[in-house]
Amino acid sequence: MAGGRRFRAGDGDGPEAAIRFADAAAERELLLDPELKFGELFTDGRLILEVGSLPELLAVLLGRNHGEPSLRQVRALATLRRLGRRIAGRNTLLRARRNVERHYDLDDRLYALFLDADRLYSCAYYATPGMSLEEAQTAKMRHIAAKLLAGPGQRVLDIGCGWGALGLYLAEVAGCASVRGITLSAEQHRVAQARAAERDLSGRVRFALEDYRTLQGSFDRIVSVGMFEHVGPAHYDAFFRTARDRLAEDGVMLLHTIGRTGVPWPTNPWITRYIFPGGHLPTLSEMMPAIERAGLMLADVEVLRLHYAETLSAWRARFLAHREKAAALYDERFCRMWEWYLASAEAAFRYEDAVVFQLQLTRRNDVVPLTRDYVAEAEVRLRRAEEEVARGEVEPVRVAG
Repeated sequence: MAGGRRFRAGDGDGPEAAIRFADAAAERELLLDPELKFGELFTDGRLILEVGSLPELLAVLLGRNHGEPSLRQVRALATLRRLGRRIAGRNTLLRARRNVERHYDLDDRLYALFLDADRLYSCAYYATPGMSLEEAQTAKMRHIAAKLLAGPGQRVLDIGCGWGALGLYLAEVAGCASVRGITLSAEQHRVAQARAAERDLSGRVRFALEDYRTLQGSFDRIVSVGMFEHVGPAHYDAFFRTARDRLAEDGVMLLHTIGRTGVPWPTNPWITRYIFPGGHLPTLSEMMPAIERAGLMLADVEVLRLHYAETLSAWRARFLAHREKAAALYDERFCRMWEWYLASAEAAFRYEDAVVFQLQLTRRNDVVPLTRDYVAEAEVRLRRAEEEVARGEVEPVRVAG
């Protein structure tokens, strides 16, 4: 404690961590609102970690009860935040753009410090033990392309295209005829366009600064990775209606989103205040009514457990290895904030109910094969195509059909 008094908790098993409060006010703040104040106090240097690492501290705090909130005030505050989200949580066109700018338009050099070379800022897919981050991110794109039955002749829409890696993969490896990627981040748009030009794919892969609500046209395949978390429950109907209207009658959509397996619950207030404003992690019970109302069919669902915990662990290790460069770009407080972000997010996937959902959606029930065998078979062909592209043999792979 700030006054020098010591408390010890636990039975001696597992990792050991020690924290110190810099002032008495920090102790009171943490007790009144632990979900928000733990990250704030660490970021501000008022809660000091003296023994152990952040993952070890969070394992001590969350590992036993798997994050089940037991404090009465935590539940009460969550109820108030849920009401506040309903009143003021609408992601209008302007607010959605501003929310994206807050996070994704940070200095481009920051993301180069910890992401893979393809700049995939979403959950990797650790298909086999011992995969590197780069291998797991490629495996994620391969897995998604296989579920899309992506192949030659198809028009693809990528909602929330990031820095363009998946769109380029679908054109270059899967051989899709055209890919339209949309983003609200000016920085991502700039990089994605440049990457398409570098690979001589500008004629087939085009990126635009556009909101999903203003989209026009029809697409054989629609994919969205790591974007739905920013939509907000008030706009789920609009999102899925737009997807249904833009998807061809025999088309396939793949939605890859962080979600929760428990009951609907407000996203951690520290994350929404400092990292992802306007964000919300959906449950299946929140998404499915909107999917049904839109006239879409759930053809398949996969729950990726712990894959994001491993991804975040890899990102955090890379961030810490380049921490001095991050501090030079911003400052020490920013580094503490991002250390907390990466470590607390990893803990949410490792000990709490955060997972990644992959929802395969169609307009008809006869569009995808009857069994899942086609996914593994397509991944084999796509892996072979990746090798051909790497050797300069760019004949597109045929996956669909």
